[in-house]
Amino acid sequence: MTYCVGLKLKAGLVLLSDTRTNAGIDNIGRFRKMFVFEDPGERVVALMTAGNLGITQGVVTKIEATVKRSLVDSDIESVMTCETLYRAAQLVGEAMHEVQARDRARIESQGAAADATVILAGQRRGGEMRLFQIYSAGNFIEATDDTPFLQIGEHKYGKPILDRVIRPDTPLDDAIKAALVSMDSTLRSNLSVGMPLDLLVIKADHCRASFSQRIEQDHREFRQISDSWANALREAFHGLPTIRL
Repeated sequence: MTYCVGLKLKAGLVLLSDTRTNAGIDNIGRFRKMFVFEDPGERVVALMTAGNLGITQGVVTKIEATVKRSLVDSDIESVMTCETLYRAAQLVGEAMHEVQARDRARIESQGAAADATVILAGQRRGGEMRLFQIYSAGNFIEATDDTPFLQIGEHKYGKPILDRVIRPDTPLDDAIKAALVSMDSTLRSNLSVGMPLDLLVIKADHCRASFSQRIEQDHREFRQISDSWANALREAFHGLPTIRL
């Protein structure tokens, strides 16, 4: 499985994904789940994927191939040439639908799950920042001010901190910490999610990848965040009132 989270804030977008795939207790692999397309200053589109790896790789390959063709043929529509980011989400949904229609029955006939999800985030020059979650059927939802974050994969362990901390006006520095704590909570509770991590920040109206980093197991700041959060939780727990028996 995997865990990916996207935050949509007034200050920008924060995206974080792990890299683990799990096809059994003795078949663990590392595959990138975050893919970025950009024309700096004009448009940036990021994808994060979860679910059946064959399905998600097929979807990303179709998107990448269409982007390459659209660079030499202006009549071809891609996530980098379409009019809006909403239309980009539709294009990813259409690619998902095509790959599912081609492969789903064969995958499920072998007893495997074919479900997959994609988070799409980005901004084009003159447009708004957008954050979408695209499902196996190709339909999608969009993040709003009421729910300014989206998660795919093993999301339940990392949701409580986001519910408590993330608001549209959360500063980017705090949002990055919240995303990393959310991921750390998932790493501690689910072996199907694993290091390294990919972090991407897109500042509002910059229309480019403002900050991108691969976080390995020995990343100093991430280890400090993990240890500090664990210590703070223990201290908070011991400070709770006691119900006398």
